Amino acid sequence: MRLAIEIVQLLIQSAETWLFEETLSGLSDREWMALRFLARANRFSRTPTALASFLGTTRSVASQIAAVLQSKGLMVRKPSAEDKRSIALCITGEGERFLERDPINALRDQLVSLALPDRSRLRDTLRRVLDGLDAGKRRHRADVCSQCVFLIESGAGKERSFKCRLFRKPIREQETTLLCTYFEGRS
Repeated sequence: MRLAIEIVQLLIQSAETWLFEETLSGLSDREWMALRFLARANRFSRTPTALASFLGTTRSVASQIAAVLQSKGLMVRKPSAEDKRSIALCITGEGERFLERDPINALRDQLVSLALPDRSRLRDTLRRVLDGLDAGKRRHRADVCSQCVFLIESGAGKERSFKCRLFRKPIREQETTLLCTYFEGRS
């Protein structure tokens, strides 16, 4: 139990890099969170509803956050290529450059300095912890397509292809590393 408490305290201390009061570089912590998510979300998850789900808030609040990002030129709303009744929230070039100043980059850089096996173990352990928390709350979290039960991979070499069974749409290989709010982990 003592070790678990120590781990929780270390996680809380690391949270100061992404949870803060006021603003850093002109954005609140939730606005930074939204910008990060939209930069890493797959095409199915760049919607106000998916953003709200990721942030754990209402669609109205997510729309307000998106409006702030848009007013700063960091994001634009575009008609969705998947569903013309929907809109897609897309990061602009300015938004991508702005992410270079992301306060969470200090934590990322510390993680990069770890040996690859340590990073992999930490990622896998955190994923298991989150799976347990999600199951307890009966909710889903966003994760990368490559770990999703809906991803189908077929072929090899130049014939290798990917498809999302949930959306019944092909997915480019690069998209398999992006976040999806419709993610369901493999058992």
